[in-house]
Amino acid sequence: MKVLIADKYPEDKIEKIKNIGYEVIYDPSLKEESLIEGLKQHNPDALIVRSTKVKKEMIYSSDKLSLIIRAGSGYDTIDIESATERNVFVANCPGKNSIAVAELAFGLILSLDRRIPDNVQDLREGKWNKNEYSKARGIYGKTLGIVGVGKIGQELISRAKAFGMQVIAWSRSLTPEKADALGIGFMKNSIEVASNADVISVHLALTEDTKNMIGSDFFNAMKPGSYFINTSRSEIVDEKALLKAIDEKGIRAGLDVVSAEPAYKEGEFPDDIGRHVGLYCTHHIGASTDQAQSAVADEAVCILDEYKKSGMVLNCVNPSE
Repeated sequence: MKVLIADKYPEDKIEKIKNIGYEVIYDPSLKEESLIEGLKQHNPDALIVRSTKVKKEMIYSSDKLSLIIRAGSGYDTIDIESATERNVFVANCPGKNSIAVAELAFGLILSLDRRIPDNVQDLREGKWNKNEYSKARGIYGKTLGIVGVGKIGQELISRAKAFGMQVIAWSRSLTPEKADALGIGFMKNSIEVASNADVISVHLALTEDTKNMIGSDFFNAMKPGSYFINTSRSEIVDEKALLKAIDEKGIRAGLDVVSAEPAYKEGEFPDDIGRHVGLYCTHHIGASTDQAQSAVADEAVCILDEYKKSGMVLNCVNPSE
C-alpha cells in the first residue's frame, strides 16, 4: 500500500510508516493544483495532511485513494461530503494537541493582562515606558468562563485553577453533575458564561450549529474590559461584532485564528485585524509544539497500521452505513 504525505511530518514517524509496510511519498510542497497532480501521479491508497485543504477535485483525482488522515483534531479543511460520495474514509487525530492549545490559550490570557507583546515591542523600538505597563489587573481570583468543555477546555481548567482562578463553563455535553466532578460552575448557556466571566476562552468544534455562534448577543453580555480568547476556529466568532466590542466596551482579545488567515506559510498579512488596538493575534500555532506534533503523528501511524491490518479506520468521521 502507498501513502502520500502532503504536509511536514517528522522523519522518525515516516520511518515507522515504512516499517509497517507502506510505500511513502513525502512532499510537503503539494498544494492546490500540485496536489491534484501529485495524487494523479502517485495514485496513493492513503493521504495524510495537516493544514493542506483537500477539495473535491483532489479526492476524485486518485483511483486508489481510500483513506484521508487529518493530522490534527479538526477536519473542516477536508471536503467530507465528496469523500463520502467517493467512498473515501476520513480520519482525524482528536485530543492529541489539547495540552498545546490550552498552553497557548493561557499564554494569551497572561499576555492580555500584562500586555507582554506591547512591552516587548516598545523595548525593541528603544522606548522605556514603565508607567504605562505597571498597570495590570492580575488574574488571581478572577472568573474564567469556558465555552466548550472538551479535552482542550478541560486542560485549560486545570491550568486556570493552578493560577487561582474560578472557572465556570457551558458546553452542550456539560451537565451539573459533570461540572461538579470537574470542580467548576455550571452555566445554562453561552450567554450566561459571557455575563459572569472576567476572562472567556472558546473551545468549540466548527459545525453548522456553532458557525457565528459567538456574536453580538454574546459580546453585549460580556463585562466591559473583560478578556476574550479564541483558539478554536475563526468561523465560530463574528469578527465584526468582536471588533465593535473591543472599540466600544474596552474588551481585549487574543486570537490564534482569524478569517483573513492566508493559505501560505510565509508572506504578507495586509488585513487590519492584526494591527487592531486591544487585540493580539498569533499565527494559528495552537497545536504547533514538538510534543503535540509528535503525538498527532503517532496517532496517524496507528490509524495506518490498523487500516493495513484489518481495514478498520480508527477515529473515522464518515463511517459507511
